[in-house]
Amino acid sequence: MKITALETHVVAVPPPHVGGMYWIFVKLRTACGIEGVGEVYAASFHPRVMTLAIEDVFQRCLEDHDPHQVERLFRSAYSSGFTQRPDLTMMGVVSGLEMACWDIIGKAAGQPVYQLLGGKVHERLRSYTYLYPVNAQGQYDYDNPDLAAECAAQYADKGFTALKFDPAGPYSIYSGHHISLEQMEICETFCRKIREAVGNRCDLLFGTHGQMTPASAIRLAKRLEKYDPLWFEEPVPPGQADAMAEVAAKTSIPVATGERLTTKYEFLEILQKKSASILQMNLGRVGGLLEAKKIASMAEAFYVQIAPHLYNGPIGAAASIQLATASPNFLIQESMLDWSGFYADILKKPIRWEDGFIVPPTEPGLGVELNMEVVKAHSPYTGERMHLLMDPKPYDVRGDDQTWRKRWNHDKAL
Repeated sequence: MKITALETHVVAVPPPHVGGMYWIFVKLRTACGIEGVGEVYAASFHPRVMTLAIEDVFQRCLEDHDPHQVERLFRSAYSSGFTQRPDLTMMGVVSGLEMACWDIIGKAAGQPVYQLLGGKVHERLRSYTYLYPVNAQGQYDYDNPDLAAECAAQYADKGFTALKFDPAGPYSIYSGHHISLEQMEICETFCRKIREAVGNRCDLLFGTHGQMTPASAIRLAKRLEKYDPLWFEEPVPPGQADAMAEVAAKTSIPVATGERLTTKYEFLEILQKKSASILQMNLGRVGGLLEAKKIASMAEAFYVQIAPHLYNGPIGAAASIQLATASPNFLIQESMLDWSGFYADILKKPIRWEDGFIVPPTEPGLGVELNMEVVKAHSPYTGERMHLLMDPKPYDVRGDDQTWRKRWNHDKAL
């Protein structure tokens, strides 16, 4: 079996851009006619650059090769240009191509991918979602803790057993910084009101995006401990495992991290230094399904759980579901609400979600198929905005945070 063709589709996500401004899908085809789909989660460069990078990696590392040889694909790309280093963009490309290879492998075998990764462990997968509070004008409003609490209660009624929110303020290109006392008070208010709204029905997942110094993160964590969050996400910028370990050692809240990390080498450092007890690899960035399975297995030996991250499209989600289903140390999967809306429209058959849980598919491969009419109707992405943006200004405790927040909400749709 040989791979002979590649298609890349950059899909513009319609307003309110839930899941990012665009999704990058790849489709591989073998000489015998089997097709596989994958998704690239690489946010460092504009999609027009990524499209060329995907074509380059395909031609040099995958074309005319057997899709079963995913280990060879990974090592070829990982060592490209005499590097042998975790490269975020390269691994994003590899993740999408490798994911599509697994889709082909599963279809050829007539089995879901999870059956080829060790077999089904979980009959259903616990899921969580961000809160999407809507104000009286019908707009998303993420600055009102009362609206957040109302939204949390509604989602709990739908069946969610965990909810994420991120009121900790600007994510600056100059982070980490020390957030203000006012911002800490806002964070505590959100936790208090949401906890009062859902009681013990839901775990609280406190999201940050690496904007704090260790000292600031520890101060904030002390305020939040009384509300018993399930996790404190990425409290310091990625890349300094010792700094995150300092936070983890000084709070009772489990630290979660991993959405901006890639390959087993970066995650091994997190495990060795006890920087986090929950790993959040993104399947479209981490290096592919096999690499993610290796990371999950390493984590299992450290008694650390996985909670796959997702802020991209449904193909990356489908790969996450395959990994989670076959991983004994799976904790929870990030969901985009109940996978309705554009997430359902772009698939021939939506991801199955019932009463707070994802039900793994039984179809071969990744278990999903793109609706190419919808893909083509929303391609190509012609905007200039990146998938996500950060505040270009340094943090200012007396700055206009509300102006920043509105801009961030527009870009992130959260």
